[in-house]
Amino acid sequence: MTDPKHLAARFPKDFLFGVATAAFQIEGAAKEDGRKASIWDAFCNMPGRVYGGHNGDVACDHYHRFEQDLDLIKDMGVEAYRFSIAWPRIIPDGTGRINEKGLDFYDRLLDGMKARGIKAYATLYHWDLPLTLMGEGGWAARSTAYAFQRYAKVVMARLGDRLDSVATFNEPWCSVWLSHLYGVHAPGERNMEAALAAMHHTNLAHGLAVEAIRHVTPKVPVGLVLNAHSVIAGTDSTEDKAATERAFDFHNGAFFGPVFKGEYPASLLEALGDRMPVVEEGDLAVISQKLDWWGLNYYTPMRVSADPAEGAEFPATKPAPFVNEQVTDIGWEIHAPAMKSLVEDLYRRYDLPDCYVTENGACDNTELVDGQIADDMRLDYYADHLGVVADLVKDGYPMKGYFAWSLMDNFEWAEGYRMRFGLVYVDYETQTRTIKKSGNWYSTLASTFGSSNE
Repeated sequence: MTDPKHLAARFPKDFLFGVATAAFQIEGAAKEDGRKASIWDAFCNMPGRVYGGHNGDVACDHYHRFEQDLDLIKDMGVEAYRFSIAWPRIIPDGTGRINEKGLDFYDRLLDGMKARGIKAYATLYHWDLPLTLMGEGGWAARSTAYAFQRYAKVVMARLGDRLDSVATFNEPWCSVWLSHLYGVHAPGERNMEAALAAMHHTNLAHGLAVEAIRHVTPKVPVGLVLNAHSVIAGTDSTEDKAATERAFDFHNGAFFGPVFKGEYPASLLEALGDRMPVVEEGDLAVISQKLDWWGLNYYTPMRVSADPAEGAEFPATKPAPFVNEQVTDIGWEIHAPAMKSLVEDLYRRYDLPDCYVTENGACDNTELVDGQIADDMRLDYYADHLGVVADLVKDGYPMKGYFAWSLMDNFEWAEGYRMRFGLVYVDYETQTRTIKKSGNWYSTLASTFGSSNE
């Protein structure tokens, strides 16, 4: 086992250690205090969409237990908490009336964090679009981008004075491609035109929200969280290498391009441009406003080969075999070096600001035995990937912090509650929280951190 104190000594003294969650995955209280349904509430009710018909009605009951959960963060010695704000609690229909009780909850949460000396890193959108907006087309409709801008303004006006940082979106790749093209996440569409519309309107919403945040709270650093894909060719063949570049443009360039270069990738436009929504004059200037930081969510590499099938849809790739035999319990290949080459590649291609690893972790379903959870695979995963982050720091990359995913076991989207990513074990029957072996290890790392690095 890697000595956490030894690992801590490899980081600069101002490096931030945190934990992360998302509203829909932990809060529960789905129908309380004026909250209305999100697209995920609806998706959970569709037969066959979510494992076991699981839903977010109760989740980890964080809405009622947030004081206990903040105590847990404090006791673990973690400096920062990354959480998301639920749009359906704040503006239940997406537009129209503001729900004061929803804002009150986040007031209490932030006051609790400040009282405990925990830094607050908020995300405005972690996939829980108010269901009412689907009537207008959801993210496929341009109007949703303007609804999001107003929501950002409302949140920052009320809560911005206590935020240390804010992200507009979490993983637009998921809420665009996984949700509108592959149909795996809410709203479950499988339509390239809808996906391309969602892509542009999400990018536009990000830019409009940046404007709103800077107008209302100019001192709060604003960023965007991207699950950038480490795209690796299945073989050294010319075809696979070309496929890898197309896949990079599709999975990364669709978001990094407009945000950090003010343009969509040429290959994407060439293949799909006639199916794109209207990109109005000025849109790309709004989208590409300079950010204070960006967040990287990394779990596993994406290995691809060329798909030779006639008429294969851009990027015309298919999955290539894993290289490492070791996988997490959700079936994702463990390969820490891909995280390093990914960051190096992204800084080569784009003019990027400071980076926070906003999510990184492993699904390890080790169960409770005699009050203990010996989740050694997860612990090793953390040690290997934190080692990579330390290497990047040493090489001069502006890595400023690391948020472990996740603070506790929670609703893992289409996988329901059967996949566990937490540093803390949750017994969903009793809502009892138990810190795992990995949680104690991370706690030692985070809490010895300040002293070991002076």
